[in-house]
Amino acid sequence: MLQSKNIELRKSEIRQSLSELAGKDNPTEDEVRSMDALDKEYRTAEVKYRAALIAEDSERREAGAEMETRSDKEWSQMLDRFEVRQVALALDEGASLSGATKEIVEELRSQGGFRGIPLPLMALEQRAGETVASGLYEPKQTRDIIARIFPNSVAARIGVQSVNIPQGTVEYPVATAGAVAGWANGELADVGAATAFATTEKVLSPDQTLGAQMILSRKSLKMTGAGLETAIRSDMSAAIATALDNAVINGTGATGQPLGLIPGAVTYGITATDVASLATWAAFRAEVIAFMEANAITDPAQVRVAFPPAIWGGLDNALISGTAVSELDRMAAHGIKPVLANQVPADTAILTTTVNGIAPAFLGLWGAVDLIRDPYTKAASGQLVLTGLVTADVQVARGLQTRVLTVTP
Repeated sequence: MLQSKNIELRKSEIRQSLSELAGKDNPTEDEVRSMDALDKEYRTAEVKYRAALIAEDSERREAGAEMETRSDKEWSQMLDRFEVRQVALALDEGASLSGATKEIVEELRSQGGFRGIPLPLMALEQRAGETVASGLYEPKQTRDIIARIFPNSVAARIGVQSVNIPQGTVEYPVATAGAVAGWANGELADVGAATAFATTEKVLSPDQTLGAQMILSRKSLKMTGAGLETAIRSDMSAAIATALDNAVINGTGATGQPLGLIPGAVTYGITATDVASLATWAAFRAEVIAFMEANAITDPAQVRVAFPPAIWGGLDNALISGTAVSELDRMAAHGIKPVLANQVPADTAILTTTVNGIAPAFLGLWGAVDLIRDPYTKAASGQLVLTGLVTADVQVARGLQTRVLTVTP
């Protein structure tokens, strides 16, 4: 029992004893001495009670912080123990979920919105101790940021951050106007006209749904056992990661797709420049200079560059006359390490940078993967058809943090 509670109980006993003694018309000398002793004890108990409350309040705060941290760690540890194999067997044979898998599924299902069994997106990652950061740059609704969707995600390597959203929409207020500095033209002159602080909202909406389908044969379900866990994880994660990467870069904004960086350059305010050739460092250097002039970076190494392997080959093959130094070497000399991505169209390059902790683009992911079983399509052969549904959206906070280079045919 808490010390404050013990003291409070003793104070109650003292009050009761004092009330009994005070009710006597002619107390004896012993009763008077007893009342005096109880009164002193009560005053001492009052002081000790306040001190105990102060001490216990500090302990509660420390324990609360520890419990909050422990809760986050326990959830991460539970995700490490999540078994996709259990979900597959539950859909195929009706097997009961158990352990951490059961707890996570029940927690996700309590949020609603799932027809099948919810599958956390982090369960599809390759488990290599991925770091999870938290906190966005003052959004209207603060959400946790998962640093990388999948370890080899192209979108993550060019700085795109994924936002885990339980439900609803998320808006990002972006400042468009603010303070203006100016010198006073004379002793009594004003320093300049004030400008109203203004923002515009960038919204992530759950309007697009991605589906990943896979078929498990009856033989694989019966023979692989625990090996099925790795197979499902790698296959479905690769399909989802590839589709999300392609949506971030090439999403058309039509036919159910979100609007990606390249097709949405005009909409997002991204500068797209036509150049004669991408096999030269000069074309990329001009864009780095443009970033600097826009106060987006202070060092060339802050720029991320993504292009297809063919452009990498062209840069590496283009040697400066009379030397063994290639255009790729010149790029590397400034600390820029390109990201090779087949998702980027041929003769196209994307340059991005992070400014004041704000990513060049955000990928919103709603809830978890909704894993649904189709018991009819392959019923004749006993195969299990799984469909994983992921709701996602792409948004660019500020277009000046991204630039696109293209070669006109």
